[in-house]
Amino acid sequence: MVHSAQSRRIVARFYTTRSGVQPVKEWLMSLNKTDRQVVAVDIAKVEFGWPMGMPTCRLLRDGVLEVQSSIRNGRVEARIYSGIDDGVMLLLHGAEGKGGQQATIKLAIKRWKDYQIRK
Repeated sequence: MVHSAQSRRIVARFYTTRSGVQPVKEWLMSLNKTDRQVVAVDIAKVEFGWPMGMPTCRLLRDGVLEVQSSIRNGRVEARIYSGIDDGVMLLLHGAEGKGGQQATIKLAIKRWKDYQIRK
């Protein structure tokens, strides 16, 4: 089934730092093609199925959501942290595994607040 932009409930966009870097895009490009596709499918599930919950997406705190994907043949959990604003799912940070999870959540919250100030 082919989805059109009109059938999306929200649209994913990359957060861009003040210096022009798109951290999630760079992180995604560091993954192999198969893992990038897995993450992209899970992001699309949120775009087309919003609002939704676990196991794909959950609200953490301060407006930041977590989208989980199983990569590396199901051996590693990848997480994309995002915020939703006016029909846009802003992709703030991407990480693999649970190590340093609280620090990555804090970074995502910091980026979300930066976005809100700059918009």
